[in-house]
Amino acid sequence: MAIKEMTVKEVAKKVLNKENMFILDVRTEDAFQDWKIESDSFDYMNVPYFDLLDGVEEIMDDLPKDKDVLVVCAKGGSSQMVGEMLVDEGFTNVYSLEGGMKAWSEHLEPIKVNDLKDGGELYQFVRIGKGCLSYMVVSNGEAAVIDATRMTDVYVNFAKELGVEIKHIFDTHLHADHISGGRTLAEQTGGTYWLPPKDATEVTFDYAKLEDGEHVKIGSTQIDINAIYSPGHTIGSTSFVVDNQYLMTGDILFIDSIGRPDLAGKAEDWVMDLRETLYTRYQELSDELIVLPAHFMIMDELNEDGTVAEKLGVLFEKNHGLNIDDQDEFRKMVTENLPPQPNAYQEIRETNMGKINPEDEKQREMEIGPNRCAVR
Repeated sequence: MAIKEMTVKEVAKKVLNKENMFILDVRTEDAFQDWKIESDSFDYMNVPYFDLLDGVEEIMDDLPKDKDVLVVCAKGGSSQMVGEMLVDEGFTNVYSLEGGMKAWSEHLEPIKVNDLKDGGELYQFVRIGKGCLSYMVVSNGEAAVIDATRMTDVYVNFAKELGVEIKHIFDTHLHADHISGGRTLAEQTGGTYWLPPKDATEVTFDYAKLEDGEHVKIGSTQIDINAIYSPGHTIGSTSFVVDNQYLMTGDILFIDSIGRPDLAGKAEDWVMDLRETLYTRYQELSDELIVLPAHFMIMDELNEDGTVAEKLGVLFEKNHGLNIDDQDEFRKMVTENLPPQPNAYQEIRETNMGKINPEDEKQREMEIGPNRCAVR
């Protein structure tokens, strides 16, 4: 009997709304432990697909009858088969995740952060399955996109819905854990692609240099994106202040952690740059600025409305990475508390430099798994 499918957008809504659901993940144990659909409201069970080829009888008593059961696999095929077996056994509350974890990795959920002072709007695109965050600043018919993912049609279509034209695209740094859509989006829209030049010494394409003190106007209202040079995660990492209200920190500062400096093999060299950015440059900024990072690490970082945002002053009080007085202790924490490096991160860097141009399916494979841009 056919199994009902649940889209990744429907699952994302359940995560953001903290709805109850039971997930039966039929990937291998290693894959499940490394990366899964996360929500404090979900219950989980991991049984590899190959253990269920002879039937689902052994797990039926462990599955709830009073809540939805979502069967999850890598691409959506195995979950359909397991789901159909459960339906044949009389379950009516079972769904298969359409497109599997690959689709979950690619879903972007646009959430409005707030109105801007002169009539514009700011949107955060939450890539909930990957922990990536990107942004669209909108003002008077124009838009800028910051830290775009490779799913560029999402931004193009969203801009069309709003009736605005994408004029500028920014990357806060050369990304290593996901493929940037910046260059592609610039080609699609005719917008200007901005990159920090110190991160772009090996790129193979033309770009606009995003340098310290730069001001870029979006629309006719006073919405400026001021570049603040903030090295540490990469040597060119650059933060933006938008509308004098929002600090786009890229991968330098997160809500619950700080950025790792080792993805170019420079942890020892860059750790003091990271400290200077966090403890000196950011200290000079207003505590009232709202930090909007390029990633989140855990679901607890999401606010009630689904956004990932917090005042800089609050982070100076609560973020452990901003409260280590001793420099040697800071160096030790940053260089010794590093999680595994992102999957295929060197290939991703080379893709973002324009040195290689993998096929779409290869790009999907390169990005599979959690982001790992933070110091734990």
